[in-house]
Amino acid sequence: MNFDGLSGDRALYGVSVAAELTGVQPQMLRAYEAKGLIEPYRTGGGTRRYSGDDLARVGRITTLLAAGLNLAGVDHVLQLEAETQRLQAELDALHGRQRRRKKDQQ
Repeated sequence: MNFDGLSGDRALYGVSVAAELTGVQPQMLRAYEAKGLIEPYRTGGGTRRYSGDDLARVGRITTLLAAGLNLAGVDHVLQLEAETQRLQAELDALHGRQRRRKKDQQ
């Protein structure tokens, strides 16, 4: 599933629209939320609103489930992917500082 064209972090989509866009039943979206896999925005009245990023995450969850993982395995993979992204950003920042230092020494 490709959700690139949808608004990234703006919570625009209600649960029925999110379900239609992702092909995931509303009760499964609620189950993903209960397991902590997604965290949709809540309006003052408690209504769930999903962003494009949330929909992309649901797509990733769906892919992992189709590959044979259970929800606990999906949670672990998502945590590892987030940690990998954090570490990559840290490494990129360190490389950038190293390049600037070398440039300043010249």
